[in-house]
Amino acid sequence: MRVELALPPSTRDLRLDLFRGLANWLMFLGHVSTSVLAWFSFRNYGFSDGADLFVFISGYTSALVFGRRMLEGGFVFGTTRLLRRVWQIYTAHMLLFVFYLASVHLLANSFNAPDLIDRFNVAPLLNAPVEAITQGLLLRYKPLNLDVLPLYVVLMGAFPPVLWLMLRHRDWVMLGSVLLYFAARQFGWNLPSYPAGVWYFNPFAWQLLFVLGAWLALGGAKTVHFLVRSRLVPVIGVAYLVFAAVMTLAGLIPDLQKLFPPALFETFNPNDKTNLAPYRFLHLAIVIVLGTRLIAIDAKGLQAAIWKPMIKCGQQSLEVFAVGIYLAFIGYFFLKMTSDGIVAQLLVGTAGIAIMTGVAYYRSWSKRVEKAHHAQSPAHRQPPLGESRAPAGEPARPAEKAVVGAR
Repeated sequence: MRVELALPPSTRDLRLDLFRGLANWLMFLGHVSTSVLAWFSFRNYGFSDGADLFVFISGYTSALVFGRRMLEGGFVFGTTRLLRRVWQIYTAHMLLFVFYLASVHLLANSFNAPDLIDRFNVAPLLNAPVEAITQGLLLRYKPLNLDVLPLYVVLMGAFPPVLWLMLRHRDWVMLGSVLLYFAARQFGWNLPSYPAGVWYFNPFAWQLLFVLGAWLALGGAKTVHFLVRSRLVPVIGVAYLVFAAVMTLAGLIPDLQKLFPPALFETFNPNDKTNLAPYRFLHLAIVIVLGTRLIAIDAKGLQAAIWKPMIKCGQQSLEVFAVGIYLAFIGYFFLKMTSDGIVAQLLVGTAGIAIMTGVAYYRSWSKRVEKAHHAQSPAHRQPPLGESRAPAGEPARPAEKAVVGAR
């Protein structure tokens, strides 16, 4: 079986790291929930936002990394590598979950700010602590802004059989993903949430972005490359992005709303994020096509120093994302307790991004040191060429020659 990946094994697409880092930064700014910082996020200028981009890139990179693992070591080996990553994401979410709940409760009581309890959906913990924690472990109870990682856990957890099938019949799997998306929207399929309602990010709908990313990584990009080369698509795409920006801004600025017929305005407002509205999916698809057209994989500008912090945050996305969610709450609390002026908001936003970037550089350095130490460990040193590793206290033996035609 031969699977043609979109990238050579030795090449790292810095565009993925760049835009995933950007998505992390903009999600942090959007989660602070202030009037000024929100204008620096995607959500005020179009139908899709940083969450859509994050899920799409996660599917793309997961297919590249674990697709190779599955090809090299088989289904079982690839699945174990995938499930190890799922456990890392789940652990990160649970640590964030505990620190988040404890911080909201502590600060609400210490500073007499009971409104934080309701705003950040911590009331279930106070009403039924054991049940709330149990439901949190089951990913059903999610405080405010803690919705993305549970979605990531579910998508990655279900990915092993999907990836195995995509390595053989990627187009059929992509078609199945599209059908599941429309069925979920038509029949209202979603997972239950606690204490009531459903998941904010419907995994039956959002899987479409994840699978699309995987499909493109595993060769689907060649199928749709004509869209990148087309002269008409950029014109239509830019027109749609302008329409999306104006329509989104109309939901925030009443005077703009008057320019559109009520039926047209209500089609796009409020934006259906939970079930990933088709116009939202189309918006991100156009952003991807235009971004691919404008920024080549070998663009020299990607190596510029100005982009390195953002790229580093994309390379350490799990840690940066978790820290960003926590900092968004701390930033909101700080502004609430002090001042929510423009200068204070800009300082909070800058400080948060600086801390996230510092975490990314630290984790990159830490992993590099651990890898170097692991490589230098006597237990992992490779024997000289032509010799096999011998038990301690015995001389190394020459390597046995392979027998041609041996079973």
